[in-house]
Amino acid sequence: MKKIYPNAEAALDGLLFDGMTICAGGFGLCGIPERLIDAIQASGVKDLTIASNNAGIDNEGLGKLLRSRQVKKMISSYVGENKEFERQFLAGELEVEFCPQGTLAERCRAGGAGIPGFYTKTGVGTVVAEGKEHKEFDGETYILERGIRADLSIIKGWKADEAGNLIFRKTARNFNQPMATSGKVCVAEVEEIVPVGSLDADAIHLPSIYVKRLILGAPYDKKIEFRMTRQRETA
Repeated sequence: MKKIYPNAEAALDGLLFDGMTICAGGFGLCGIPERLIDAIQASGVKDLTIASNNAGIDNEGLGKLLRSRQVKKMISSYVGENKEFERQFLAGELEVEFCPQGTLAERCRAGGAGIPGFYTKTGVGTVVAEGKEHKEFDGETYILERGIRADLSIIKGWKADEAGNLIFRKTARNFNQPMATSGKVCVAEVEEIVPVGSLDADAIHLPSIYVKRLILGAPYDKKIEFRMTRQRETA
């Protein structure tokens, strides 16, 4: 099966439609599928439901899709760095489902594993638990969380071989791995593609069976959310 495509537009051809659900990997601006997000924006597809740890920042990452009003609903954990997200939410223009970070990762992992739901203590006694089934196990209260299945997963890896076996780099592994398995189709962009056999089999984070389409996205311009510096000391 041909997995390597010439660009993001070609890799997404035939996969996008209005009202679809997308799981997007990344953590802040780290490990986000930039090329695929740009192609989704350019396609004009709308009324999207996107599950992602966050929505990027203003006009970067998924923030681009918010700015272009292509997103109907976000399922997210942390949104504090995106002013447009905040504005749309407070104005009632964007539906938001807040989800604890670990619960979101597990919801996507569960969806990819064919598990429709699971019980967790996280969120019990808070607004997170409102409207959800409660059940006691060994004298402790748990709430039912549903697994997430998406029409499409978009992720970013560090290295891939030509078969689609992927390695993530450091923090970029956090959400890319569970997001990859939760979609009916997973499209990945990577910084480098190497021949089959070049990667240590024990170092593979995501087996090729999950990756249906692959593009080389490099070169990337590393963006920094907060540049932290200290004042130069003077004598």
